[in-house]
Amino acid sequence: MRLFGLIGFPLSHSFSKKYFTEKFEREGLNDCKYENFPIASIDELKKVLSIPGLEGLNVTIPYKEKVIPFLYQSSAVVKKIKACNCIKIKNGKLYGYNTDIAGFERSLKKNWNPFIHSHALILGTGGSAKAVKYVFDKFDIKYKKVSRKPSADSYSYEQLTKSIISKYKLIVNTTPLGMFPNIVEAPPIPYEFLTSEHFLFDLIYNPAKTLFLKKGEEHGALIQNGFDMLELQAEENWNIWNTDEEPTDL
Repeated sequence: MRLFGLIGFPLSHSFSKKYFTEKFEREGLNDCKYENFPIASIDELKKVLSIPGLEGLNVTIPYKEKVIPFLYQSSAVVKKIKACNCIKIKNGKLYGYNTDIAGFERSLKKNWNPFIHSHALILGTGGSAKAVKYVFDKFDIKYKKVSRKPSADSYSYEQLTKSIISKYKLIVNTTPLGMFPNIVEAPPIPYEFLTSEHFLFDLIYNPAKTLFLKKGEEHGALIQNGFDMLELQAEENWNIWNTDEEPTDL
């Protein structure tokens, strides 16, 4: 039996197990199975790796950065942004990739208007935020990070003013705020300054419409959740797990 899985904590929000289980059934891949491995510490990864038949892992919050030291080899992208969300296991060695980038890029382009959305705010500073920054650099989108504390290259939520929101018309939430089951939470941005020219993208897919997106929609903003991104990313993962190549730039 070929085994694949997801590591993270918690995993109540997991998209991957349902997606791959249905994919395996639909495509008649009876020798494949996908499981969730909720680990409370990255040190528990060794226990997961001892499971027979394990060929690949997805990595989610909070381990996209913490998993790096366990990798035998990384793709050029992983080396650059220091975040990994896909692992191929071959001969007991871990090869790291980042498919968040491919998923986010392809999904973003479906609604992104380069003339209006040339400046962006990235809410959060974790592993997913690094993938978003990589895509913004590629598209020459000028961006600022937003977190709880300000720094030389980021705003705090309290610093966000009407003029800042007016300038940065693309806002991407990479935090878990609003994710099931905590659906009454939302990043504390000044939603009252949003307009119909704003584009709010939430990497969360469950619920389909987070409070962040609902508040944006109330002010006429274009909204998009992370479901499409996750589907695109999942297929990238599957392609990686089924090739014999060592990591390359994705």
